[in-house]
Amino acid sequence: MPNIDELIAGVKNNDIQALARAISTVEDRRPGFEALLSGLHPDVGSAYRVGITGSPGVGKSTLIEQLVRAYRDTGLTVAVVAVDPTSPFTGGALLGDRIRMKTLSSDDGVFIRSMATRGAPGGLAMTTREVCDVLDAFGFERIIVETVGVGQSELAIAHTADTAVLVMMPESGDGVQLLKAGVMEIADAYVVNKGDRPGAEALMHEIRSMLDIRASIAADAAPIPAWNPPVLRTVAIEGEGIDEVREAIENHAIAMRESGLLEDRRRARLREHTREVVERAVVQALWQGTGAGERLAGGVEEVLSGERSPYDLANAIIADTLETSVD
Repeated sequence: MPNIDELIAGVKNNDIQALARAISTVEDRRPGFEALLSGLHPDVGSAYRVGITGSPGVGKSTLIEQLVRAYRDTGLTVAVVAVDPTSPFTGGALLGDRIRMKTLSSDDGVFIRSMATRGAPGGLAMTTREVCDVLDAFGFERIIVETVGVGQSELAIAHTADTAVLVMMPESGDGVQLLKAGVMEIADAYVVNKGDRPGAEALMHEIRSMLDIRASIAADAAPIPAWNPPVLRTVAIEGEGIDEVREAIENHAIAMRESGLLEDRRRARLREHTREVVERAVVQALWQGTGAGERLAGGVEEVLSGERSPYDLANAIIADTLETSVD
């Protein structure tokens, strides 16, 4: 059992060991983790959150490593949350991104944490936002979230980041598919990494064309947007184009603040997160405190034999649970 009050005080006093323990408490949902988050909530809101998404192999980790260096050159502190695939053996993160970014580990102004998806959709762990809140309360000025890179399920990054960056590379074959999948609707900047390869200019032209089409459609239904997503070229392994990416993120932050859209986005994020907390509590209460598990075990044979459907059994469990709660 962690001492929640001590963890809260430690995080607020910039104790790095307390920070690590607090993140583990939240990620593993140990007893008291919601009290911990509640205690830190008054100090949340200063950090700017950047989401980096894209298919596996496009160079997200290398890009982030260089981006962190660029931010450190300006004096800003940075935390990185690298959402890795879940190990089939331990259930933990495979730590690939953390290993690739190990050259940053000696910098006191940088904190890197790997998280396992644990089956969560959208390339993000269910508690990613809560971990970001802990890092925010600790005082990091920029928080970068790297998704696991699962292609068409990357839309969840929009609910976590203030600025979402989509990374692609030429000759990958998935550029158009990613754009069609809906990431076009949530990305605030597009980066064509490995831009020294053949086809980079063609991919950038393709992205700009699709952005122009989207802008022309939106212009008929809505006012001119406060931000036009840039399309940038990088060669991350050589450090080329990184300053332009950082500047684009910072310019987007300014545009969002001045237009009021940043406050709207954060309000929507808090509303969605609160809904998730309610759903998590309801599900936990349903299975742990009402006997619903026993009803499920008792009725599954009827489903197996075809006497009733899973939907009938589910509705019966819900109805019995609600009736028991009222009584």
